[in-house]
Amino acid sequence: MISIIDARNKYADNGGRIPREAVFARSAAATAAADISATVAAIIADVRARGDNALRGYTLKFDKADIASPEVTAAEFAEAEAACGPEFKALLERAADNIRGFHSLQRRVGFETRNVQGVVTGQRVLPLARVGVYVPGGTAAYPSTVLMDVIPARIAGCPEIIMVTPPGKDGKVAAAILTAARIAGVTRIFKVGGAQAIAALAYGTESVPAVDKIVGPGNAFVAEAKRQVFGQVSIDMIAGPSEILIVADGKNRPDWVAADMLSQAEHDRMASAVLVTDSAALAEAVSAELERQIPQLARREIARASIDTNGRIIIVSDLAAAVDTANEIAPEHLELCVDEPFDWLRRIRNAGSVFLGRYCPEALGDYFAGPNHTLPTGGTARFSSALSVDDFVKKVQYISADAAAMAACAVDVDNFARTEGLTGHGYSATIRTDKERVQ
Repeated sequence: MISIIDARNKYADNGGRIPREAVFARSAAATAAADISATVAAIIADVRARGDNALRGYTLKFDKADIASPEVTAAEFAEAEAACGPEFKALLERAADNIRGFHSLQRRVGFETRNVQGVVTGQRVLPLARVGVYVPGGTAAYPSTVLMDVIPARIAGCPEIIMVTPPGKDGKVAAAILTAARIAGVTRIFKVGGAQAIAALAYGTESVPAVDKIVGPGNAFVAEAKRQVFGQVSIDMIAGPSEILIVADGKNRPDWVAADMLSQAEHDRMASAVLVTDSAALAEAVSAELERQIPQLARREIARASIDTNGRIIIVSDLAAAVDTANEIAPEHLELCVDEPFDWLRRIRNAGSVFLGRYCPEALGDYFAGPNHTLPTGGTARFSSALSVDDFVKKVQYISADAAAMAACAVDVDNFARTEGLTGHGYSATIRTDKERVQ
C-alpha cells in the first residue's frame, strides 16, 4: 500500500514544501553503491589487464552466454530486422523522425567576433570523435533508449558511435535493439554488458575501441563503473532509479493518475512514483486505484515493491505548494495535470522533463514525442539537463591578435599579471611592444 503524507501542517515551517530526503528514502541504494565499489573496481582492472578474454568470462558468468566474438555481425542485423517485421520497424522510424526533429533544433554553431582592442576571438563547435552508448538488457529490452541516445550523437556529427548491450542466454541481442540501432545510425555493436562493458569502452580491448564519452542508463554496477572511469572518459550522468512526480488537482481521473504512476513503478523496485495534490479525495481514490491496477501488470511484482517502498502521495494546501514541492524534489519526470498547465510551467525550475496537461502521460515522452528520455535523476535536475546534442560536441575557442591589437592590450595584460605576481606573463605581452617591462 502506498504511503499518504498530509503535509498541510507537518511542513508548515518549510513553506508547505516537503524536503526531498523525506520523500525519497534512498539510503539502501547508497549503501548498495558503496558495497559494489570494490567489485566494480576489480572488474575494471581485469578488463584493462585481459581485454577480450575478461569480457568473454564475465559474459559467461553474468549473462550465461558464451560469446566467441563480441561484435554483432551483418548477418545478425539482417536476422533481427526480419524478426521485427515491417510494422514495428515502421513504428521505430516514426519515433526516430520525431526524435530527429526535436534534436535537430539543438544544433550549435560557432561564432567569431572582434573586441574593442581589435583582438579576434571565436569558438568552434566540434563533434566528439568516438562515443559509446550503453543500452540495458536484463529484465527488459529498450529500443527506445537506442533511439534516444544515438540520434543526438548522429545529429552532432560524431563519426563513430559504438554501442554495447548484454546478450541473452542464446548469445544474441534482442531483435528490436538491433533494428533500432540500424535506424538510429550506430557504427558498431558489441555483445557485452555491465561494468565490464563500461571498462571496455573507457580503456579499449582487442575488439572494442576506446571512446571519448559514454552515455546511457544501466544498473547499479553500470552506474558505479561510469563513476570510476570518469576522467579517463567523459560521461553523461550517473543515472539512478527512475522517478515520476505528478502534480494533480481534484479534477483528475484517479485511474489515469494511478496508471501514470505505475508507468514508472514497473521499471524497477527502486523506482519512485509520487503524487502531490491539493485534494484529499483524489489522494484516497488514487491509492485505491493503484491497488486495483497493480495486479493487472505484467511486471506486477516489481511495481508492487516500488509502490510499497518508494511510492508517496502527498497532500498539500494548494497547487502553489504542490509546485514548490516539485521544485524542491527536482524529479526526473514531472507531470502537471492541472488547468492552464503552461501558466504553471513558468514556475517550474527543477525537473528533467515536464509533461503538460491531463492528456499527456510520461510514456508519450518515453517513446514517441521527440524530447529525450535520458534524464537527470536523484535530484540532479537542480543543476543538470536531459541528454542532448550538446552532450556529443565540444567547444574549442580561439584568439588572434595583430600588432595593433596586442599593443592596445599589452599594458592591461601586464598590470593584471603583476597583480597576480606573475611577471613572466606580463613580459610575454610587453615584449611584443615598445613598452617592455621585466621588473
